[in-house]
Amino acid sequence: MKNRREFDIAFVGLTPGIHEYSYAVDDSFFDKFEKPEFTNSSINIHLSFDKKQSIFLLHFRINGVVTIPCDRCGDDYAMTLWDEFDIVIKQIDDELVAQKTDDDAEVAYIGRSESILDVSPWIYEFIILSVPIQHIHPDDKDGISTCNPIAIQYLNNLTNSSNPPIWDDLKKHKTQ
Repeated sequence: MKNRREFDIAFVGLTPGIHEYSYAVDDSFFDKFEKPEFTNSSINIHLSFDKKQSIFLLHFRINGVVTIPCDRCGDDYAMTLWDEFDIVIKQIDDELVAQKTDDDAEVAYIGRSESILDVSPWIYEFIILSVPIQHIHPDDKDGISTCNPIAIQYLNNLTNSSNPPIWDDLKKHKTQ
């Protein structure tokens, strides 16, 4: 398991301006969070941290590969992830932090007494958001599906059948 301090940024000692950070994330990163639907993750995160007076501008670039089951055929495949996310961190009086709500997902608040920023929750969130809702094997260079051909044939047989057996049990419960 990776050292969690790896994702801490001690911003008090940083000079104003842009600071660059890189993180390599694998499956052990997700031990601290809810398990994602993918495995075998190999993800690189580049963080550009722009320190201003009492505002930090963070720009995350996500790039990597995960193994995820295909929604169509059920076989695992390597999905490439790539995305970018921005978040603004505002320093405010400590007593006001609890009053702030999550009305604006692109702005987060920390107290003026804070000196370290843990970016791991944002990295987790942005990786999860980088995974498309639909997980389908990509087509090959000729435009042909790379899904499991046996599963596709079975699905085609069900679709082409005028009375698929999958619906027989449901017809018993049909109301008038």
